[in-house]
Amino acid sequence: MKAEIIYDSFFGNTEKIARAIGKAFGSAKEVTTYKADAVKLDMLEGLDYLIVGSPTRAFSPSPLTKSFLKGIPSKQLAGMKVAAFDTRIAMTDKVPGFLRFMANLFGYADKPILDSLKKKGGQETVPPEGFFVLDSEGPLEKGELERAAAWAKLIKNA
Repeated sequence: MKAEIIYDSFFGNTEKIARAIGKAFGSAKEVTTYKADAVKLDMLEGLDYLIVGSPTRAFSPSPLTKSFLKGIPSKQLAGMKVAAFDTRIAMTDKVPGFLRFMANLFGYADKPILDSLKKKGGQETVPPEGFFVLDSEGPLEKGELERAAAWAKLIKNA
């Protein structure tokens, strides 16, 4: 089994989630974790799993994540199992109503990432997932690293 976790991160929160996923997914010989700007297309060859994550920025993936996804040739991911995640602020009653409305309307980064991976030929393993930060710069909410590890195991067992 060979897997890669690709991420972008502004304040380190998405990187922490990516590394927790990688650690739970398999050994260092089986799983590698890279920031999106360090990935070359040939690094995607021969993978069984590709997991991509991004912070949610303006209700979508980060510009670096979008650029990475756009650079993947059509059908490059054919037969590969894929999954997507993001980091986001929980839309609680403490968040202004207009922002909650916009989040409900436009969503988060996870689904557009997964849609892009599927358009490139990837096979969805599990629904995309969002992991929560307490504020735009973090930190992660308590228990999110453990939740990321549990999600990784769901992907591997799907």
